[in-house]
Amino acid sequence: MSAESNAVAPSTTLLIFAKAPIPGKVKTRLMPSLDAEQARDVHVALLERTLEIACRAFPATHVQLWAGLEPAHPTLEALTERHGIMHHAQPPGDLGQRMHTALAAQSGPALLIGSDCPVLTPMLLERCAQALDDHDLVLLPAEDGGYGLIGGHRLPQRLFADIPWGGSEVAARTLARAKGLGLRVACLDTVWDVDTPHDLERWRALDATT
Repeated sequence: MSAESNAVAPSTTLLIFAKAPIPGKVKTRLMPSLDAEQARDVHVALLERTLEIACRAFPATHVQLWAGLEPAHPTLEALTERHGIMHHAQPPGDLGQRMHTALAAQSGPALLIGSDCPVLTPMLLERCAQALDDHDLVLLPAEDGGYGLIGGHRLPQRLFADIPWGGSEVAARTLARAKGLGLRVACLDTVWDVDTPHDLERWRALDATT
């Protein structure tokens, strides 16, 4: 598949979870290396990149932004209007409950990502969507023990329950739970997010070589 072709099967939806860009509320682990406004700018740059990649892999009609903190923030509204994508407020609950609710709202297979994983590419997103042809669950484990993408067909709520969100065992616990539920799982790659000053330098170095 071409990375430029929006070639993902039209039944697959991509959901992007992102916080509104409020200084002091986003990318706080980059501070004090950056001030609150600079950390906010990094968050916005990562979100813009994520939306661009998403809309290269998927038709805009199958990309959705699920926003937290202040869902109607002007920057989020401008970005969704620019890309022609759907815009929702994140539902209540912990991260697992919010992810399950968003995924369960879809009529077909769906993938869910965050907004700060710079190694996601259109080709990798397409591969993840294709994996759902013969798997129940697709997961991209992250180097810090979390994951950068999860997706599937009507995933059971139990998959997201009682997970220590933000810890180093998120992916391992999720995979163990999936095995216990009898799900066929595809793990196509390991990814990393921009959370710390080291990650930020790594992203800048990556951008300099691409």
